Amino acid sequence: MNRLILLAGFILALVGCTTQNTPPPTAPATDPPTQAVPTPTPLPPTPTPVEIPVQVTAELANCRFGPGTVYLTMNEIRSGRLLTAVGRDETSAWWQVEDPINPGGFCWVSANVTDEQGDVNQLPVVAAPFVTVTKLDLRVEPNRIVVNCSDFPQTVFFEAAISANGPTLLTWQWEASTGVASDVGTLIYEEAGTQVINEFYRINAPNEYWVKLKILTPNEIVEQVSFPVSCTP
Repeated sequence: MNRLILLAGFILALVGCTTQNTPPPTAPATDPPTQAVPTPTPLPPTPTPVEIPVQVTAELANCRFGPGTVYLTMNEIRSGRLLTAVGRDETSAWWQVEDPINPGGFCWVSANVTDEQGDVNQLPVVAAPFVTVTKLDLRVEPNRIVVNCSDFPQTVFFEAAISANGPTLLTWQWEASTGVASDVGTLIYEEAGTQVINEFYRINAPNEYWVKLKILTPNEIVEQVSFPVSCTP
């Protein structure tokens, strides 16, 4: 009887040891999830520029900076010349054409002086160009002063001729080497052209002076002139 009990205990101990040493079950290996490769979105095709031939019918046609007679004339084109129109204004009264005089440039010709050889309604509407000051000439009178030292103060006059290539609102300001500055002034250009502004300045002693004119709008331009002032006892 004792032998059976010992044998049964030995079997239980062996089963216990075998159970404790059995490794835990391993989960089956799975492949990593496959990530979808994004498909690139195709770029839209580049539109082909529209070009319409137009022929000058007037004896002499002005090709202007912008779509209207208020803009500066860039060049003149004789009758029969074939131009390439690449744009139009909102009313289809003016064509933007490749400038035949300046390669790579553009100018505007009136529809009244051309014969269109295609459907101009296909031309894109092009905004009028930004008007700028194209030239500034500044001079002082007299440009040199030599007086008796008892003859001060002296007066000098300044004149500026300002050219714009179309209708615009221009603002300007004078500055002098003595630190004096004028108020901001305005000029209205109803069309392309040149306008003149004048100013004067009082000199109280000999020195090397300068005066500066600053164009503030529509674009910034600065012009400066110098004038010496001396005296004799």
